[in-house]
Amino acid sequence: MITFLAGIALLIVGYFTYGKFTERFFGISSERATPVCRLADGVDYQRLKPWKIYVIQFLNIAGLGPIFGAVLGAAYGPVAYLWIVFGCIFMGAVHDYFSGMLSLRNDGMSLPDIIGKYLGKNIRKLMVVFTAFLLIAVGVSFVNGPSVLLASLTGWDMRIWLYVIFLYYIIATLLPVDKIIGKIYPVMGAALIFMAGGILVTMLYQAVAGDIAMTELTGETLGNLHAQADSNYLFPTMFVIISCGAISGFHATQSPMMARCMTDEKYGRPCFYGAMITEGIVAMIWAAAAMAYCGGPEGLNAAGKEPAVLVEEVCKSWLGITGAVIAIIGVVICPITTGDTAFRSMRLIIADALKYTQKPVKNRLLVTVPIFVLAYFLCRFDFSTLWKYVGICNQVLTSITLWAGSVYLVRQGKPHWMLSLPAAFLTAVCIAYFMVSSHKAGGLNLDHTVGWISGTVVALGILGFFLGRRKKIIANRQNHETRMRTNAKEDVVAKGSIRPNEKNTTYE
Repeated sequence: MITFLAGIALLIVGYFTYGKFTERFFGISSERATPVCRLADGVDYQRLKPWKIYVIQFLNIAGLGPIFGAVLGAAYGPVAYLWIVFGCIFMGAVHDYFSGMLSLRNDGMSLPDIIGKYLGKNIRKLMVVFTAFLLIAVGVSFVNGPSVLLASLTGWDMRIWLYVIFLYYIIATLLPVDKIIGKIYPVMGAALIFMAGGILVTMLYQAVAGDIAMTELTGETLGNLHAQADSNYLFPTMFVIISCGAISGFHATQSPMMARCMTDEKYGRPCFYGAMITEGIVAMIWAAAAMAYCGGPEGLNAAGKEPAVLVEEVCKSWLGITGAVIAIIGVVICPITTGDTAFRSMRLIIADALKYTQKPVKNRLLVTVPIFVLAYFLCRFDFSTLWKYVGICNQVLTSITLWAGSVYLVRQGKPHWMLSLPAAFLTAVCIAYFMVSSHKAGGLNLDHTVGWISGTVVALGILGFFLGRRKKIIANRQNHETRMRTNAKEDVVAKGSIRPNEKNTTYE
């Protein structure tokens, strides 16, 4: 219990310390007009209250990610706590903050456009396709999964629920952000937080009473406790399985939606950094609950239960009838409220790529209809294989977003290590995962040693390339500043404010 409570405390302290440092390092200004103050369209650029943005952002990035990922990650033992806590504070929350604030500083720009601005136009084109694939994969998976669960609960045909969920997704994607998402999400977000809070209180009570034992992080448990450790490595596998609870590229696709609704830059820390810290706390709770309920990592591995089954059992066992209701909300409604924003984000990304304004409803329909036609087509196939690629695609997107943020910092004349070091680490994770994962998961199924060596070499190589480009970026920035000063001086001379041969100390 001590390890768990220490982890929760560190996450909270991290928000008030490193979160504050991140905010000051970025350099916010309440005097700067945000996109919604200049571009309000009543659809996507819509003013929302800060607390509502925070809850919507939390549910956008959370859903079942910090629950299922944490349960799967708990099979590795309490070492998962380290990745959740330190990954969340120093990587995930920083990643979410910068992706949200860069969108806020660039008229609510979608992620591919942000990446393209700092990494190049060709990368932007690639990222439009890449992020669209990730979003439709998430969206379709969160159509099929809830449809199956609702069919089993009600006895209705799965196809009926499939059509109902699709209809909701289409409506939520088309309507202004404050009509459905702005009204339903705060309620669902509160339910998700309430579920985690109920599990937390019950777990601590039972631990104090001696009814359950919470695994501590010690010298003996500091290692890979997975039952199949020979194929489920700590590095890189655990860092891919636990994504949403530590760091996730999917979050960067969601942040621009809320950046378009934010009225002041000072709300960035609670809404972007704070929402990620909240997700880290939820992940900690469910990782601890999974181990405690099953009698430790060994019991969790021996049980071999699917995350959805285990979550339902824990809720019903620890919270009774209330837990049963909460479990339904958790495994059915939360995925749906992630799927709808995945499709909405996809609409915005495609519309931005095509330079297609979304205020007229007919324009939204022209973008949305093809998306859902493709989504419906994909629902007719076994999507389990495609979903295996989502986790690694998620972390690839994370590393690319961090590299883009690193370039931004260099252009601003600021130290880049806050983003470039996490970017290099995630690059190593992704390369190593491709090397060691099975053929079914799209990997090469090579030896673990080959994997981590390859990951390290590639990550260091990209970091070295970035450091080399850094000098050129700085030189370009200095030349740009020189041209700006020269143009300003010429403008003053042209207006007759000073004589051409007169010394101007302002620009020296």
